[in-house]
Amino acid sequence: MQEAIAIICGGGPAPGINNVVSTTARVFLKNEYRVIGVHEGFKGLLSEDRQTVDIDFEFADRIFHQGGSALKMSRFKPKDTDFDASFFKQHNVRLLVSIGGDDTASTAARLADYLQTQDLDVKSIHVPKTIDNDLPLPEGVPTFGYQTAKETGVTLGNTVYEDARTSQNWFVMCAMGREAGHLAFGIGAACHFPMIIIPEIFNKTAITIDKIVRLVISSIVKRRLMHIRYGVAMISEGVFHFLEKSDLEATGIQFEYDAHGHPELNQVSKAHIFNQLVMRKIKELKLDQKSRPVELGYAMRCARPIGFDLSYTSQLGRGVYTLFKAGHTKCMVSQSPEKDVIPLYLDDLRDANGRIKTRLVNINSHKVSTVYEMLHYLTEEDIEAAREFLPNPEEFVFKRILEW
Repeated sequence: MQEAIAIICGGGPAPGINNVVSTTARVFLKNEYRVIGVHEGFKGLLSEDRQTVDIDFEFADRIFHQGGSALKMSRFKPKDTDFDASFFKQHNVRLLVSIGGDDTASTAARLADYLQTQDLDVKSIHVPKTIDNDLPLPEGVPTFGYQTAKETGVTLGNTVYEDARTSQNWFVMCAMGREAGHLAFGIGAACHFPMIIIPEIFNKTAITIDKIVRLVISSIVKRRLMHIRYGVAMISEGVFHFLEKSDLEATGIQFEYDAHGHPELNQVSKAHIFNQLVMRKIKELKLDQKSRPVELGYAMRCARPIGFDLSYTSQLGRGVYTLFKAGHTKCMVSQSPEKDVIPLYLDDLRDANGRIKTRLVNINSHKVSTVYEMLHYLTEEDIEAAREFLPNPEEFVFKRILEW
């Protein structure tokens, strides 16, 4: 029976998925493997009525430049008792290619271990995907999809900034990102937003809603001192992961929480929440200023990949075959800073609790620190002038809020 590989996609979409599928399929087809695409990730793979597609060159050629995912995705995370070897035996599958984030990678490795107990030698190679750019790849190497999502966000961000200038209003914008602020920082820096709030800047103090709101007000008043009545404050949704439940409940806004106690962020507009809180504070301070919310969310995940991600995902797809032929398994395919294909073994990426480490924004780097030096916020030197707008300007000094 012809040897086969299976490809699944887990988690949420990111620009470039289709090109990973396409390029991986092309190189394995060229080397006379059957390529089976499985819909709905692990849910489909382990289902008795799974939906599959035999990927041929025509299919691969049609999808490579498209956004979204031609293979339906799922966030289903199976337990060990859900594992089954029948699909791999029936189709002589020698390699499982998983495309997704850390959960998908970990589950693929566990499945490979299970298949070994069934006397099946099935390799597992993972292609790391997330627009959040928070997987621990080598320094300077992004996760695929991040650059396209950032580019899409910059296009929208520049439009919103022009609206702010035209209407003389402020906007509170939120961008996706779990615990790290890469996307919010990347978009905000490119658009020259006067305030960028990401979890990493709270490295010396706890994250609270009050501090976030005061940082936005600090920028509004600083711009007013500069005779500018408009602006955009970018906030990473990742700050929500560090807020105390009591702090959230004190806002009067109702949240749903997951099994781990985290707020269900995909059910609410983070920008709307923060804008409400900022406007509440503006009213309390009797500032003459209007603000509006803009959410940068799902609009970025299925964008058509830009040239960077098309080239990058092509290399990753070819890299899957390179690592497979070299005998690697239970690893991520990545590239070195010199652009060579390399394996990253999952066991080397885990922390003491077995969780794959989160790559954070390095706020001490020259690139990031120089951006924050250029933002607009109140300093010690602005305190007296700011009394025209604030009864207590000391509480709105940027470095005092962050305890920098």
